[in-house]
Amino acid sequence: MINLGERVQQTKRILRMGTLKKIFTEFDQEIMGLSEESRQAKYQKMSQSPFSFFRGSAYLFYYDAVNHWFPYHTPQDRPTWIQGDLHFENFGAFHNEKGKLVFDINDFDEGYVGSYLYDLLRMSVSIALVCRELAYHTGQQINVMEAFLKAYHKQMVRFQEGKDKPETFFVTKKKADGAIRKLLKKLEKRSEAHLLSKVTDYFQSERQFAASGEIRPLSDAAEAVIKHIWPAYMKTVKRIENETAFTIKDTAVKKGSGTASIGLDRFYILIEGGKREAGMDDIILEMKEVRTPVPAYFMPYHQAFWEAFSHQGQRVVMTQRAMHHQADPYLGYVTIDGRDFYVRERSPYKKKLKLEAIKSVKDMTDTVEQMGRITAKVHARADADINEGLLPYHSEEEIIKAIGEDVDGFVYYLSHWAFSYANQVEKDYACFLELTRKYRE
Repeated sequence: MINLGERVQQTKRILRMGTLKKIFTEFDQEIMGLSEESRQAKYQKMSQSPFSFFRGSAYLFYYDAVNHWFPYHTPQDRPTWIQGDLHFENFGAFHNEKGKLVFDINDFDEGYVGSYLYDLLRMSVSIALVCRELAYHTGQQINVMEAFLKAYHKQMVRFQEGKDKPETFFVTKKKADGAIRKLLKKLEKRSEAHLLSKVTDYFQSERQFAASGEIRPLSDAAEAVIKHIWPAYMKTVKRIENETAFTIKDTAVKKGSGTASIGLDRFYILIEGGKREAGMDDIILEMKEVRTPVPAYFMPYHQAFWEAFSHQGQRVVMTQRAMHHQADPYLGYVTIDGRDFYVRERSPYKKKLKLEAIKSVKDMTDTVEQMGRITAKVHARADADINEGLLPYHSEEEIIKAIGEDVDGFVYYLSHWAFSYANQVEKDYACFLELTRKYRE
């Protein structure tokens, strides 16, 4: 006979599994309209670990987080332009158009306006989950999360006091420490042609995409559609000095990237470039389909934001321009068959920080402290400081005011909530594995 305690736990589990099932059905089937094949591919990736599950289920995080009361929100009429899906692997290295290798946030698909807390909470949970993959004990997990939050607050204060400027703040090799510095130093040796040599080859003296498991040729009809809408994309690029450089040389469809974005079309487009010697001046652009950001389904409706950015590709482009000190010069957006896309350069220097590069708790602490400063930068920059800023006030002032004088209390509250929620993610991951196993059967 089942005892009362076991019965209570069983009921909780059944109810939670029902919640997970409803949320996944609503977002993956009803909203995203994922095919059977795409759902299987997405769930296979999410099945790899609790962190992978967390990456692919932002809607579950927001469903839970917005229903929890937090004492540190900014006023509803003083939102922050947030990244929207902040986690450990949405930071990386890349080469900006000024020739500098930088480490920064590199994904803006979920950019929206809302409480800054949700970026901090989602990032903190991801840190806890990554720490668990590295077998850190409870105290170490808390300390690392707190290092991220303290660095965020400290950098915000520096912005508020004018000691640093968010519009000129960036992390280069000189400013980086530990594993991030090593990553940037290693990328210095990478050639401009690295990505070209990896995904293209010569066919009858012309460079084209090389077919592989992830890169497949487009049909003539699909390529014709891209060429037809190309002038519309070029009109959205901020500055074009040489139109010939945008000449399309080849196209392909890219499969298998991302987790949450599985099921959305993603194309690679090879253009002339016009920078260096013949054969080495080509550039790869990525044209990616994008939908309404997940936070928008859970946060207060912001009329001014939607009036400014009704096109989802434009929203992503403007989020990146707002948050980056030097945005990609190929950023633009376009519509294909009623679906919104954005376009960006696929940088040959783009690379994430691998967990194998983090050799110690100190390495991890140094890493998240730099991530905390970068997070403060994107929050403080995407406001009245820049032309793209939708917000007519300084976010750093509102955030510092919301945190208050008891910074240790703020850090303690968020880190311990994130630790507790990481426990929930692990339980949800187990439920998810059970649900998907039943689904396959």
